[in-house]
Amino acid sequence: MDSLPDAIIQYILSHMTNARDVAVCNCVSKRWKDSTPYIKSLYFPRNSFDSHSGESSPDVIVCRIVSSIVRLEELVVYSPFTSAGLASWLSSIGPSLRRLELRMDNLVDLQACQDSPSKLEYLKSAEKLESLKLWGVLMTHTPRWDVFQKLKNLEIVGAKIEDPALNSALRACPNLSNLLLLGCEGLTSVSIELKHLEQCKLDFYGLGNCSLMINSPKLQLLEVQGFSWIRARGTSSLTSLSIANNAGRVYMVDFDKLGSLESLSIRGVQWCWDAISKMLEWGSEVKHLYMKVEFTGDFDALEPFPEIDFVEFFNHHPKLQKFDIHGAMFAALCPKNCIKNVDPDFVISCLEEVSILVRSPLNAEQKMNTLESLIKYGKNLKTLVIKILRMKSSHSSADDFFDEICKFRYLNRKIVRIE
Repeated sequence: MDSLPDAIIQYILSHMTNARDVAVCNCVSKRWKDSTPYIKSLYFPRNSFDSHSGESSPDVIVCRIVSSIVRLEELVVYSPFTSAGLASWLSSIGPSLRRLELRMDNLVDLQACQDSPSKLEYLKSAEKLESLKLWGVLMTHTPRWDVFQKLKNLEIVGAKIEDPALNSALRACPNLSNLLLLGCEGLTSVSIELKHLEQCKLDFYGLGNCSLMINSPKLQLLEVQGFSWIRARGTSSLTSLSIANNAGRVYMVDFDKLGSLESLSIRGVQWCWDAISKMLEWGSEVKHLYMKVEFTGDFDALEPFPEIDFVEFFNHHPKLQKFDIHGAMFAALCPKNCIKNVDPDFVISCLEEVSILVRSPLNAEQKMNTLESLIKYGKNLKTLVIKILRMKSSHSSADDFFDEICKFRYLNRKIVRIE
């Protein structure tokens, strides 16, 4: 590389991101050292200082490297650091920084939790951030942030957050287009009003009894887990919706028009039937429907699904192309009586893929009728996958049901597959 012009060397070395590589290059030659300040992105892995034995602390080393860079746009730090260290870095590179990702470790580091000001307080020095990603955050007090006008992407993974702190943090990011909160706990009521928000993913731990109010007219994707009460306004642009509650019940859902919705997923142990029926009604234009709800019932008693008219269901979802049904929904689809007086022109015209999870031999005749009706009326059906999961019984009914499924598969082997 000695024969290359300085500009070419600067261009090549500017694509380095690992801090260790940068440190090594600084030791090669003065020419290389003079080129590393033009790096745009810098990454400190978790083990960056595992074997460090020098006099300088990791905070000082990180500060020395980032301060030597003329215009750093992206900084990723997974190695441990202190509040004072973060303050010193951001004071020098804050104005140029556009993307920041930090492993905070506040949840496991008691001293970090007691630091004042906290690590969160110093983030306001990077006022021109466009993307902020934080891991292991303790946000029990409202962070004293200025407004991040340019921030488009906010991701927080593994956090303990209280309602006022989150609401205040979101107010400081009025122009977000992407919000991701995963593995969060401590919240009971979440309110989101972001007029530019397009994608929102919320995954909360705990008892599954949180409430959510969201008003974002540009929202296109919404995925939530851990909420019992959900109200959404301005959902006319929503194309993908996923609602799950693995720990609690879903009592209430309230959405505006969902005319653009193409993909709907509802999952959980127990949903109130009113919530399920509303989602099926609002999702009449969906192309992909995924249902994995085990029970219904408004209170503690777990109840099976009521019977669902097979013909009415598919007439109400004329654009459905891919249908994933599990357990209770499959058992509830009842074609036997409704097929007797069906319109001779009835057909499931758009359905191409069906995936069914079978866990019980109960109501075997009704289930076989459903399978046969899907084949008979699904004129464009290309794949029907039957997944058998731990189907057990103390008598021969499970074996008989499985034999019927195998015969059904043999007669329709071009379409049906058993897993």
